Amino acid sequence: MSPEPAAARTRLGRRRRAAFTAAMVLAVLIPSIVLRELIESRSGRGPVADLSAIAVPMAATAWLAPYASYRRRDALLWLVGPGIYVFSVIAWRLALAPYRDWRPRPEELPRVRWSRDPEHAGTWYLAEPSSDVDHSPLR
Repeated sequence: MSPEPAAARTRLGRRRRAAFTAAMVLAVLIPSIVLRELIESRSGRGPVADLSAIAVPMAATAWLAPYASYRRRDALLWLVGPGIYVFSVIAWRLALAPYRDWRPRPEELPRVRWSRDPEHAGTWYLAEPSSDVDHSPLR
């Protein structure tokens, strides 16, 4: 088999992964903007409206963070600014789930194995979610 089809397949995979990441980010940001506008129209500008804009992204970040080797408390970064970056990284990582192209955290090492699948060569495979995750929408 020639190397060209594999390269084309890899690019297509990156496009799908980027599209999934963008869709996840938009699916979190659009409701937060709508919520902010609703609260702002009801109670006016102020800290309540500003905090409502980050309530949905903070909840989504806290919920999805363990699946991407982040801690739930990283959702607090929405309060100081880099929350959108952290959520984008989480969404990028979840787009490849259950395969991982990043090094697992030390507490995840007993549960991961190196993928031998040719399509996912060079990635880790996490067979089960971490113990602090009691929900599993991405299995």
